[in-house]
Formats: sequence, C-alpha cells, structure tokens
Amino acid sequence: MINQTKEAFEIDLEEIISKEHQIVLYNDDVNTFDYVINLLVKVCGHDVIQAEQCAFLVHYKGKCVVKKGAFEDLKPMHEALSSKGLTVEVE
Repeated sequence: MINQTKEAFEIDLEEIISKEHQIVLYNDDVNTFDYVINLLVKVCGHDVIQAEQCAFLVHYKGKCVVKKGAFEDLKPMHEALSSKGLTVEVE
C-alpha cells in the first residue's frame, strides 16, 4: 500500500514538473512601459517588438502570458521579474 502511494505521488510530481507552465504578467500603476519592456527583453529573451506587444496587452487587457515552458525554466525568470517589482505568476 505504501509503495502504491509513493508511486502515485512520483507520477503526480513528474506530471506537474513536465507540464507546460506559463508566466503571467499583470498590470500595475507603478512600472513604466520602458521598464517593463527592458525587463522582458533582458529576463525573458524577448525581442523589442514582442516585449512592446506584451506591455500593451498587459496595459489594455490587465494581464498577458509572457513566457511558456517547463516550470524549472520559468522559475528563475519569475523570480527575477518579481524581484524587479513586476507582478507575475507561474501557472
């Protein structure tokens, strides 16, 4: 019984880790467009046009998915964006 529970936990954990996640950037009234654009270029590897589009979507829609991928790849980007004052979440 314990081995079955352990196996089920390991499978669930593998599914969570391997599942594609996304970083969602939320609008705020603090950070400027240029600041957000520069961070998206630096941290997420966006080109300037892609970063500008994300910034405008965040401004007008309230949020935008700025990066998709594996959780372990997104975690350091999330931490970097968050530490620079952006409101972000990994889903």
